[in-house]
Amino acid sequence: MASVTLAITEELKSDMKHFSWVVWSEVASEELRSDIERSRALEKFIKIVSKSKFTERDAELLSEKVKASMHKRLKKERLI
Repeated sequence: MASVTLAITEELKSDMKHFSWVVWSEVASEELRSDIERSRALEKFIKIVSKSKFTERDAELLSEKVKASMHKRLKKERLI
């Protein structure tokens, strides 16, 4: 297993000592793992979106249709 060294402030070091029962290496590993998963998901999202032909105008039209549909439904249900 690889080892990583990082610099932290004295204040953070003091806070970590206060919670001595916490296994900080596990906390750091889990956070790094989580950040890597989010970064991979973001890369996939960017790859998909970059190929999209959906324009800002398309989004505006879709938004108008959704609002009109929601208004009609709420009016039918006598909520507005």
